[in-house]
Amino acid sequence: MAFGSATPPYELRFDAGRVCLDLLGTTHPGERLDGVEALCAWIGGAGLVPAGTPLEHADGSWLADFRELRGHVGSLVRDMRGAQTPAYGRALGHVNETARTATPAPLAVRAADGGLVRELAAPPRCAALLAVVARDAVELLTDPVARAAVRECEGDNCPLVYVDTSRGRRRRWCSSEVCGNRERVARHRRRAALTRA
Repeated sequence: MAFGSATPPYELRFDAGRVCLDLLGTTHPGERLDGVEALCAWIGGAGLVPAGTPLEHADGSWLADFRELRGHVGSLVRDMRGAQTPAYGRALGHVNETARTATPAPLAVRAADGGLVRELAAPPRCAALLAVVARDAVELLTDPVARAAVRECEGDNCPLVYVDTSRGRRRRWCSSEVCGNRERVARHRRRAALTRA
């Protein structure tokens, strides 16, 4: 590694099957939204804005707002049986209110090669981007088929949640390459230890 360069300790992941669940994944293995730059990377990676959309106007309040929405979505997703607690009601109210905001307006514009690309009509406001995530959560929570496909990873110490779209709905891990591979390695080591004993 060259002096002055750094590799991130982990990559942002976008494999949960829903934007709102990808936002929940930003808490594992540690806080991934640890600054405005990380939040902007997540916003772009999640497809909330077209590639190359400037987000220089994002600030610390955006970070606080996204983390707050993440907490409320997490409360709702992890207890989708509809708990009648005041905390559940507050989370539901927050997500519903956030979803009411107008989302960014997309435009189709000509690219240099003559094809059409997507751009936003104006620089996105934080509330508009939060509305995209909140609407995704509302759709997930109110769609019985999608809601029934939500699973929690079976990996050791992995709290990630995903939508299981696999054939037969038998997916066990948030990622076969991450938690699935860890489980296979652990199983191999257990077998090897038994044969040595």
